[in-house]
Amino acid sequence: MTETSIPHAEQSLDEEETATLAVDGDDTETDDDSAVDEDTDTAAGGRVKKAVSESDLFRQSEIAADYVEGLLDILDYDGDIDELVAAGRPMVEVVGERLQNLVGQRGATLEALQELTRLAVFRQTGTPSRLLLDVGGYRANRRKELAAVAKNAVEKVKEYGEPVRLEAMSAFERKCVHDVVNAMSGVASESEGVEPNRRIVVRPAD
Repeated sequence: MTETSIPHAEQSLDEEETATLAVDGDDTETDDDSAVDEDTDTAAGGRVKKAVSESDLFRQSEIAADYVEGLLDILDYDGDIDELVAAGRPMVEVVGERLQNLVGQRGATLEALQELTRLAVFRQTGTPSRLLLDVGGYRANRRKELAAVAKNAVEKVKEYGEPVRLEAMSAFERKCVHDVVNAMSGVASESEGVEPNRRIVVRPAD
């Protein structure tokens, strides 16, 4: 079995990034054929069980934007905040300079801020939120990097016929890889392990 490492994002967050992330529907993760992430489908310990209207989703993004704006004021960071709804989920994007500290190593700080923001939405609405928070275009850039990693793993699986184990990833990163692998023929992906060492295995399809 081959071990493949993921290149770390080496981007400058001094550039304004306004690209909207293309998020594909539900991102709950199981180890069955759906192979998507359960980690990002919950907030405050709950699972989203019913459809939420477009207006409710936009309301969630507004609440989240207000919360993030308050955090930026407290931390004395400057940034433009956009709230929107895309692919059936609320989103907040923070654009500005010198925002690297809000992203952290491998996006760890960003993930923590996202969970705090989801909890803020939950406290006001009583509904678990699948809000996606991005800072400085980190997620959009990371998605591109992970697509390359996934394609490289697929090529190795097809060439050697052996499973390829990827480096441990966050739920967001696993979702990106699953999406790419599942769109290709002859291969499949599944997750193994437990957080924070949960990773993807790309293998020949049955």
